[in-house]
Amino acid sequence: MNPFTLGLLIAIILVIIGSIKQINQYQKGVKFAFGKYVGLMQPGWRLVFPVFQSYMRVDIRTKAVDVPSQEAITKDNVSVSVNAVIYYKVHEADKAMLEVENFFYAISQLAQTTMRNAVGKVDLDELLSQREKVSEDIRSVIDTASDPWGIKVDNVELKDITLPKGMKRTIGKQAEAEREKRAIIIKAEGEVAAATNMAKAAGILSEKTGALHLRTLQSINDISSDRSNTIVFAVPLEILRAFEAFSKKKQND
Repeated sequence: MNPFTLGLLIAIILVIIGSIKQINQYQKGVKFAFGKYVGLMQPGWRLVFPVFQSYMRVDIRTKAVDVPSQEAITKDNVSVSVNAVIYYKVHEADKAMLEVENFFYAISQLAQTTMRNAVGKVDLDELLSQREKVSEDIRSVIDTASDPWGIKVDNVELKDITLPKGMKRTIGKQAEAEREKRAIIIKAEGEVAAATNMAKAAGILSEKTGALHLRTLQSINDISSDRSNTIVFAVPLEILRAFEAFSKKKQND
């Protein structure tokens, strides 16, 4: 083999070795030839000939984007500060490279705008009590808007909702008033139940002769266990009537 052929062979081998590119399992490659998109490169060793071809790796793992706090005004004109985290992944690597300049930055900006708009559509009470519903609305809007970029939004979670100090005090007073209201209602219900039971007991005692006297004696026995108590005994009407009848009978005799 002459030196020229040997040199050419070595050069070809070196070019082939230099053209081998590795695409990891969590990546896909977007391949270009003369600046034109020609296809996707799957994980493994792939040939990309220099000068004529180029490629870009795209990470297809799920990413978490921390959306910075956004000042927004709710539907009932309350100013709040909201931040969130978005979980998304590249679903179509070619679109992510060809349709948007920087999909990471684009998703972040889209999330900020969408979050402010979503907060403006709900009242403060709904924002605080139905956080999951608001998060799902934000996710749906971002997912639809990012479809042309080959992005799939898996989840959006509202992390913190910060209220003005004055509003915090107002909510605290409202919660305290609500607790007092429930306590009064429960107490009133208990009094009604107690009055109903007492009325039933009084009806039962009045129906049976001597029942009230026995109940009085039982109460006196319970109270007398504590020697510090002073007992004022009211003689039942039945006993007075019995003494009155006995006195009349004695006079007649």
